[in-house]
Amino acid sequence: MRIVDVSVTIVEVPQTSPLAPYRSHLRSSSTTQSGIVGITVEDGLTGWGEYNVNFLPNLSSARAEATARDFLLGRDALNLASFHRDCRVETRLKSGMELALWDLRGKAFGRSVAELLGGVIRPRVALAACMGIQSYERAGEMARWYVEQGFTTLKTKAGADMREDLEMVRGVRDAVGGKLRLRIDPNRAYSPSQAAELCRELEQYDLEYLEQPIPAEPLADATWLRGQTRVPIALNESVVDPASVLAILRADAASHILPDTHIAGGIGPCVEIGHLCAAAGLPCIMHCGHDLGPKTAAMLHIAAACPAYSLPNDSTYYGLADDVLTEPFRIEQGTIAVPMKPGLGIEVDREKLLQYRFDR
Repeated sequence: MRIVDVSVTIVEVPQTSPLAPYRSHLRSSSTTQSGIVGITVEDGLTGWGEYNVNFLPNLSSARAEATARDFLLGRDALNLASFHRDCRVETRLKSGMELALWDLRGKAFGRSVAELLGGVIRPRVALAACMGIQSYERAGEMARWYVEQGFTTLKTKAGADMREDLEMVRGVRDAVGGKLRLRIDPNRAYSPSQAAELCRELEQYDLEYLEQPIPAEPLADATWLRGQTRVPIALNESVVDPASVLAILRADAASHILPDTHIAGGIGPCVEIGHLCAAAGLPCIMHCGHDLGPKTAAMLHIAAACPAYSLPNDSTYYGLADDVLTEPFRIEQGTIAVPMKPGLGIEVDREKLLQYRFDR
């Protein structure tokens, strides 16, 4: 199946309340920006992928498309092994291309990606609702809303101020008690000593984990931090490929691992990471970069087929004003059904690509 056409369209889709505005210690936003990749083969089949471009400068659909076409045109769409061996394209774009190739592979064989990965062990995938930094009062209000919607797990941004982080956590716990498993993510905001101080304050709140509170390197700092607290320490920014996870495991630097397709390079590397963590007895959680439908579909298939992805996976899908899919996903009681049509089980609405096209 030779590749005869490639398209890349950068889109911007509004977010809605209560997700927007989504505030981290780095910035606030009220939209999701993604690159949507379409790959067409000689018999007319098209596969779709997506990669995260939020907050990147100088976005250009034309430049990304030219890069993708240079590498992909004429290649065998079914040979994912050679794709990973040969592809030196920047990792985000590479991941969008790889998702589209998995979608094509499933469509060619009449099987869902989850089936190609070994079979479905989770027909519905639980979501961890992600929210930005909030005040004590607003955190409580939103926590009650998440419980009403059927979510069991909440992840919050953090890291602007330690006292603010603690007040937000207290707001959630005062509002809903233990009805939500709670994760907070400071995005590398703190030094190891500051993170240890924060952990001492957080121990009373029974967190599921504290995600990447310190810089990604050196891993020895994460190992040290784990020895200072009962709060489980998860790593995300330290997770860039399977080799990085092997280093984390050897250093005993994390209790939970959070890969993302646009950082690791696609579905295949995230599956490899899952296998490593399953062997080591660590749970994996798919990270979310404010994903639209194609990338959400990839998360669903990975989590559906891989034993290590046993916990609710990060998602902001509940807060999108729209999606680029012809049939957007439905969230029911904090879960999404795994799409079982061939490939990723989705189709992209080309009119929506035009409607939400974004280029600086």
